[in-house]
Amino acid sequence: MFVQRSDTVVTTKRLVLSPPHKRDFSDWADARNRSAEHLAPWEPSWPVEAHSRADWSHRLKAWRQGWKDGRAFVFLIRRIEDRQMVGGLSLTNVRGWPILSAHLGYWLGGDFQGNGLMPEAVAGACDWAFHALRLERMEAGTLPENTRSRRVLEKVGFVEEGYAKAYLEIAGKRRDHILYGLVRPTEGR
Repeated sequence: MFVQRSDTVVTTKRLVLSPPHKRDFSDWADARNRSAEHLAPWEPSWPVEAHSRADWSHRLKAWRQGWKDGRAFVFLIRRIEDRQMVGGLSLTNVRGWPILSAHLGYWLGGDFQGNGLMPEAVAGACDWAFHALRLERMEAGTLPENTRSRRVLEKVGFVEEGYAKAYLEIAGKRRDHILYGLVRPTEGR
């Protein structure tokens, strides 16, 4: 499978995407707590301890194992100008040949909406995955009514491919999702 270093950094014009480290806990918990109300309608229902230091330690262990196994790559997103953490992004369910694909997930703090940061982060992560991991396809799903998320995917070039009934638990209920795909551009293959 793909072996990538867990100190990988992806840089875009305004952002740095890097794997989480122990020292990131306070920034991550603060960003998640400040945006809890904003994120709640779009995410699974997290347990009360989800933003605790103990839970962070468990997450880090799982995330590091994902990097080691080449199956999941989690990034925290920071602005270059001030190192402010603005969100997170993950490439999970990474599958090798002959599929060569991954599932994309992301979140952006409520304070940072509407500035084009997430399309920039997604484009950077997809470019990295296509080149560093040599993937051929990225997949993502979003709630039908999540117009912001749909716009992010469409700005980056994802194409709507289908509709999945009861796809994922969101805010305590199984919810339908619109499925999107992005195929690696043919130039540079």
